[in-house]
This record gives sequence, structure tokens and C-alpha cells, in this order.
Amino acid sequence: MSTDRTTSQVNPMDTLRDRILDAALPNVLFDGWTRRSLTDGARSAGLVAEDVDIAFPAGVRDAVGYWLARADTRMAADMEAHGLDGLKIREKVALGVRLRLEAVEPHKEAVRRALSFLALPGNTGMAARSLYRTVDTIWWTCGDTSTDYNFYSKRGLLAAVFSSTLLYWLDDTSEGHGETWAFLDRRIGDVMKVPKVTARLKSLGEYLPNPRRFSRAWRAARGSSV
Repeated sequence: MSTDRTTSQVNPMDTLRDRILDAALPNVLFDGWTRRSLTDGARSAGLVAEDVDIAFPAGVRDAVGYWLARADTRMAADMEAHGLDGLKIREKVALGVRLRLEAVEPHKEAVRRALSFLALPGNTGMAARSLYRTVDTIWWTCGDTSTDYNFYSKRGLLAAVFSSTLLYWLDDTSEGHGETWAFLDRRIGDVMKVPKVTARLKSLGEYLPNPRRFSRAWRAARGSSV
């Protein structure tokens, strides 16, 4: 069973998906995110090719989406285990981004291949939903209770920070990814200096839908879509 999920979150279908994914990830290094990677992984895990169709009915899209969602789940658990009491909000957010990247650090090339897959025509919507899920999970785990324009500005700004940090991290060869974490701190510092952005969003606040209702609906649907 994968170590990316806590016992309370595991169900039989997730266990099957985890077995296939964990065995398939080394194959992604050479074959990319393909059905061949998944079926070879299934066989090396003592399963059969048909199990891939059971675990991931939509094929590679399901596999990539599940893997990214699994990393978000692990990140949230790691944030809570770390303990957030006493940390400033910028420290909590930086910790979330760092733990999210560390959740997939053993498979950096699979991340690179996943980004290429998400950039394909027809996958941009999936890419946007995945990014939103990540930043939304970070803010919820940080205890965000905003109900006005701040709800949107926080997620929009963090999406920019996370995306740029992710790209930096992919090419970072420094020890312990120290250069990436320094870059992350600078990016968060830059965000703290842009009051004009939030001011513009505030002026639009009356036209935006209730963020709590939107986010509750999103989080309720997260288990069935990526």
C-alpha cells in the first residue's frame, strides 16, 4: 500500500490504484504517461492489464489526475503533522508549497512528463483544476476563512507562486533544493508587496459569487473529478 495515504483515507479501489501507480512510476521515466507504463506497472505489481481499466477507466487522464490528487492529500496530512500553530501565514503557505513538491520529489521526471501531458490540447481544463485543487488545499489547511475578494486573490496569487516555484524546482540541482526554497521565499515576499492587485480585486468583489458556496461545491466534487 502506498505511503502517500493515511489508513483512514484508503479504500480498496485506492489501494489498487496505488499499487499500479507506485509500480508504474519508474516506467514513466522512459515511456512517459502512457497506457504501456500503466500496464507494465500492473504486471510488475502482480496484477493484470485489465486491472488498469478497473482502476483508471479514463486511462492515462485518470492516472495522472489521481497521482496529483494523491500528492495534495499527502501534503495536507504532512502540513497538519508538522504543526502550524505559531507560524506566520506566509510561513504556513511556504511550508505547504515545499511539502507539496517534496511529496513528488522521488519522481521529478514523472512530474515533468505530467506537465507535458497536461499541456496537450484537451487537457488544459484538467491542468487548471489540478492547480486550483493544490492551492485551495494549501489555504484550507492553513485555516483560511476568507469569504470576500480575498478568497480569490489568495488562490490566484498562490497559483502564480506555486507554478513558478514548480518550474524552478524541476531544474534545480542544488543540495536539498536549497535554491528552490530561497526562490520560493522571494516569490512570497514579492506577493506581499502587491497591494494594488488585491485593491483591484476588491473593487470587483461585489460581482463575484459567494466563495464559500463555490468552494464547498468544489471540494464536494473533488473525489469524483480531477
